Amino acid sequence: MAGTKALLMLENFIDGKFLPCSSYIDSYDPSTGEVYCRVPNSGKDEIEAAVKAAREAFPGWSSRSPQERSRVLNQVADLLEQSLEEFAQAESKDQGKTLALARTMDIPRSVQNFRFFASSILHHTSECTQMDHLGCMHYTVRAPVGVAGLISPWNLPLYLLTWKIAPAIAAGNTVVAKPSELTSVTAWMLCTLLDKAGFPHPASCLQRQKGATAGVPPGVVNIVFGTGPRVGEALVSHPEVPLISFTGSQPTAERITQLSAPHCKKLSLELGGKNPAIIFEDANLDECIPATVRSSFANQGEICLCTSRIFVQKSIYTEFLKRFVEATRKWKVGIPSDPLASMGALISKAHLEKVRSYVKRALAEGAQIWCGEGVDKLNLPARSQAGYFMLPTVITDIKDESCCMTEEIFGPVTCVVPFDSEEEVIERANNVKYGLAATVWSSNVGRVHRVAKKLQSGLVWTNCWLIRELNLPFGGMKSSGIGREGAKDSYDFFTEIKTITVKH
Repeated sequence: MAGTKALLMLENFIDGKFLPCSSYIDSYDPSTGEVYCRVPNSGKDEIEAAVKAAREAFPGWSSRSPQERSRVLNQVADLLEQSLEEFAQAESKDQGKTLALARTMDIPRSVQNFRFFASSILHHTSECTQMDHLGCMHYTVRAPVGVAGLISPWNLPLYLLTWKIAPAIAAGNTVVAKPSELTSVTAWMLCTLLDKAGFPHPASCLQRQKGATAGVPPGVVNIVFGTGPRVGEALVSHPEVPLISFTGSQPTAERITQLSAPHCKKLSLELGGKNPAIIFEDANLDECIPATVRSSFANQGEICLCTSRIFVQKSIYTEFLKRFVEATRKWKVGIPSDPLASMGALISKAHLEKVRSYVKRALAEGAQIWCGEGVDKLNLPARSQAGYFMLPTVITDIKDESCCMTEEIFGPVTCVVPFDSEEEVIERANNVKYGLAATVWSSNVGRVHRVAKKLQSGLVWTNCWLIRELNLPFGGMKSSGIGREGAKDSYDFFTEIKTITVKH
């Protein structure tokens, strides 16, 4: 235990109430390796209670107008924004990311998720056609599905949890959500905001007379904490949860698919990537190099969109590598609260060892490590010596068939390899089982369009990285997932379409 300091104790949030659990699991501060929090080790009973609450809340919530639900989402966004610093501090401590990143990306984007879907729910239209010769009119309506099961990962905890909760409840569903047991704190804190948002709105006597509230009614959002084998499987297997949205690893997605198959559930699976950056000889290296350092090592490389294979045209390979390694060495690894730190700690001791094992395997295959793990010294304060830190690492002289070039490492490790022609690099970039994201760097507009069209990736950034338009589809090809997320895509997923024919 972490000395005599009191541990943070989380509780499940079911039917608008915080409920203790009969057993708990330890959660660690990645920057110190110390236990600082205890998370409910929930199971089937808690899921059963949460699904019951969500089912009972569904008729009332789904019958609210889009305008009413939009107001609720905006209220939650306002409360979250007012607590931005508190949430950023908690997210940084719980996940290991830098406080600066949590302040500027994770929590602001979580606020934006609620506001975005609060707006988008007001602008969906239905279709109508007429068959005058038969005296018929056809039109479509969309209805919420029911209880949505939401499972979110540990790398962007609140960011990706709200990316699921917001569209689900905006469309009129109720939800049972399971955050990662490794990063549960901000999900628990969000419950306190949902609780606050549930009080009657003092501004409207008419609302009070009708019994309407300005916030989230009990049972609409339920959050149950615990592990995948206990809570996740109970949620996915539940016959009264018709829809599952999951972000995480491919092996877990395979298990979810197996458990969901007997119930024919709707599935949205956003999985991993082995994302290439393709850098042509006419690329602007002054822009490309800092952006590619960021795309490789942001959030300790623990983003599914991070670059882990860098293909550089041979004529500029030597120059690029030299400048890229120099820029990488300037990325400071430090405690998350350090304002000068570019990277914080990895999520867990087990994950750190996994990432390090890839570097060891690369060395065994004859690869060269230019900077980072095993080459440079990591300087940390005494209290953080047991933390899960690792330097950003650059590998060269590695074959395309190596595990470092084919498997998702999900850490601060990237491989740099040369290529000759456009056709060659497209084939090599596509020669993995994943197809989530890719980046192309070139000043040739025709080449940019050609290459982007041929890459087997759900997203292609050209001369930039991680610029998102939330209206447009997000998701991957091949083993990177099933389905898309975004304004229209999320609305389609969280609703069922019905065609109605009226003969007059």
